[in-house]
Amino acid sequence: MTGITTAAVRPLQSLDGVISFVLDDLWGSVMDLLAGLTGIEMLGFPFMQRAYLAAICIAVIGPLVGSFLVHREMAMIGDTLAHSAFAGVAAGLFVNSLFAVAVPPLLSALVVAAVAALVVQALIDRAGAYRDTSLAIVLTGSFAVGSVLITATDGGIAVGINAYLFGSLATVSRANAAILLAMSAVVAATVAVAYRPLLYVTFDEVGARAAGIPVGHYNRLLAVLTAVVVVAAMQIMGVILVAAMLVIPTAAAAPARGFKRSVAGGVGAGLFATLSGVTLSYLFDVAAGGTIVLVAIAVYAASMVAVRLWNERGRAAAAEN
Repeated sequence: MTGITTAAVRPLQSLDGVISFVLDDLWGSVMDLLAGLTGIEMLGFPFMQRAYLAAICIAVIGPLVGSFLVHREMAMIGDTLAHSAFAGVAAGLFVNSLFAVAVPPLLSALVVAAVAALVVQALIDRAGAYRDTSLAIVLTGSFAVGSVLITATDGGIAVGINAYLFGSLATVSRANAAILLAMSAVVAATVAVAYRPLLYVTFDEVGARAAGIPVGHYNRLLAVLTAVVVVAAMQIMGVILVAAMLVIPTAAAAPARGFKRSVAGGVGAGLFATLSGVTLSYLFDVAAGGTIVLVAIAVYAASMVAVRLWNERGRAAAAEN
C-alpha cells in the first residue's frame, strides 16, 4: 500500500518541481532582476509577477484566436462563452459547498465553456439557427444557470464568485498561473499546427469544403480554443470583460496588410494593453480588467486615428501629383 502511495506522489512532486522551476527559477528570477535594475519594487512581488505572466499569456492567445473569430464575424462568441464559464464557476463552487469536495472552479469553468462552445457550433451547423440567435440562447441560458446555482445556496457562494465576475490580480495563484501557462502553450501549439486549414475555413468555407477539408471539425476546434482563451483570461479580466481581449486588439491591428501581420499587430496591442493595465491597476488600486479594456480601447482609437491621417496624407500626395 505504501509503495502505491509513493508511486502516486512521485508524479505530483515532479510536476510541482517543474512548476517551481518555471515560475520561480525562470520567470521569478527575471522579474527580480528587472526589479533590481529598474528600482520598481512591485516587479519583485510574487503576486505581481504572476499577474504579469498571466497578462502576457492573455495578450498572446487572445488575438491569436480572436483574429479568426473577427474575420468570421463571430466576435461575440467570446462573450457567450464567458457567461458559460461563469455558469461553470458557479457549478464548481456549488458542488464544493454542497458536497464538501474540492473541484477547482477553473476546471469546471473550462468544461462547461467547452461544452457550450460545441453547443453553439451545433446550433449553427445543424439546427439552422442564425448565429446571433444561437449565441443569445447559450449566453442567456448559461447566465440563468449560474444565477440559479448562486441563489440555491442562499448566496453562500456569491463572495467566491465575485473575483471571477470582475477579475482580480490576487486570484492568480501559483496553481492558476501554471494552469494558464499550460493552456496558453496548448492554444498556441494547436493554432500553429492547424493554421492553414483554419485560415482556409475562415476566408473561404465553401472552397474549403470543396477541397475536402473537414470544415465542421475545424469550426468545433476554433470554438473550443475560444473557450480555453476565455477561461484563461477570466482570472484577470473577469467574466464581464473577458471578450474584449479577443476583439479589441485584433480590431486595432485590422488595418495591417496580411493576416499574419494582423495577428502580430493584435498581439502587440494586447501586450501593451495588458501590461499597462496591470501596472495601472496596481498603482491606482482599480479593477485590472476594466483598466486593461480601457487601455485597449485607447490603443484601438489611436490606431484608427493613425490610419485616417495616413490615408489623408496619401490622398493629399496623390492630388499634388
